[in-house]
Amino acid sequence: MLDGRIARLTKTTTEIGIQLDSLADVVTFGLAPAVLAFVWGYGAGLTEGTNLHSFAWFISFMYLMCGAFRLARFNVQASRPRIIAEGTVKVDKKSFVGLPIPVAGCLIAAIVHLAPTPLLAFGPDRAEIYSGLLMLLVGVLSVMMISTLRFSSFKTVGTRTRSTRTIIFAVAIGMLIFLYSRYVLLALVLAYILHGLLSRLIGMFWRRPDSVETKIEPNTARRGSQS
Repeated sequence: MLDGRIARLTKTTTEIGIQLDSLADVVTFGLAPAVLAFVWGYGAGLTEGTNLHSFAWFISFMYLMCGAFRLARFNVQASRPRIIAEGTVKVDKKSFVGLPIPVAGCLIAAIVHLAPTPLLAFGPDRAEIYSGLLMLLVGVLSVMMISTLRFSSFKTVGTRTRSTRTIIFAVAIGMLIFLYSRYVLLALVLAYILHGLLSRLIGMFWRRPDSVETKIEPNTARRGSQS
């Protein structure tokens, strides 16, 4: 959370720094959560050798691949923000295109942190149900990472001169994480994801009246010119 901000504040951003940051993110938020979800969750909760167990390997593999693609797309957009192929979503520095891979990895880690007991300890029947739900979650996170959904980057937070409220809020969040990390971390990650999804839904419904007005205005102008 701090490496990019410190690099921008000290004006030490470089191309090699962007690539190294992505390589670290692939391991930390891509490979590690994929292995964690498999070992703690559906890998041990499902019977080895079955088709569902093999599909669990596939889910973890696709999560890693989607995360790597998400980071590669971010690097391309960051290095060439103005040269974008036709049909590609326009880059906005205030938001990320697709769910950031640290958020996806942190959600898996927060779930394990909330309930560190492996799913196998709940019994074969319940472990199979929980494993299916976890596989569904990992699959959804994979799709969200390569989607065109926009999530706030919070890069402008704290950049203003009057940032006293931001500092107090950050300190309060830090203290809550220190005291109630099992619950606060999961709540923060879920709130971030839901904020992005709800913003997309609100934006879809908010733009509809504008599109209707643009379609009506040319027709009314033509009628007025004919009369």
